[in-house]
Amino acid sequence: MTDIDEHGRPEPPLAGDEADTLLGFLDYQRATLAWKCSGLDAKELGATVAASSITLGGLLKHLAYVEADWFSRSLHGRDREPPWDSVDWKADPDWDWRSAAEDSPEQLFTLWQDAVARSRTLVAQALADGGLDRLATGITNTSVRHPACGVS
Repeated sequence: MTDIDEHGRPEPPLAGDEADTLLGFLDYQRATLAWKCSGLDAKELGATVAASSITLGGLLKHLAYVEADWFSRSLHGRDREPPWDSVDWKADPDWDWRSAAEDSPEQLFTLWQDAVARSRTLVAQALADGGLDRLATGITNTSVRHPACGVS
C-alpha cells in the first residue's frame, strides 16, 4: 500500500526493487507538479519569475513532450504522435515552452495527464517484455537532441 503525503503525493517505496523505486520517485515528482499547478488559472500558469521565461504552463507542456518522447520514442522506437509530430523542432526548438501560452489550463493539464497515463502503460509494457534488461529501441548515438533538455 502506498502512503500519500499531506499534498496528495505518493511516497516512494522505502524498500523496493530498482524499477519500483524509480517509478515511485517519478510518480512523486509528477504529483509534485500536479500539486503546484492545481487550481491555477491561465494568468498564473503564464507568470514568470525574475529574469526567467519559464512558466508553469510551459513546464506542463514541456513535460508532456518529455513523457511522450522518452517513453514512446526512446523506449519503444515509435513515431511522434500529435501534437509533437507536426512541430518543426529545428526551426523552433522551444515550441513546447513558447506555445503553452496559447493553451488553456484545461488543455495543458489534459495534455500532460494523458502523456503520463500513456507513459505508465508503455513502462508496464516494457517491464512485462524483458524488465530492466530490455533494451530501449529508439535511442541511437546519432539522435538529434532537444537543446533544452536532451530530448530528440
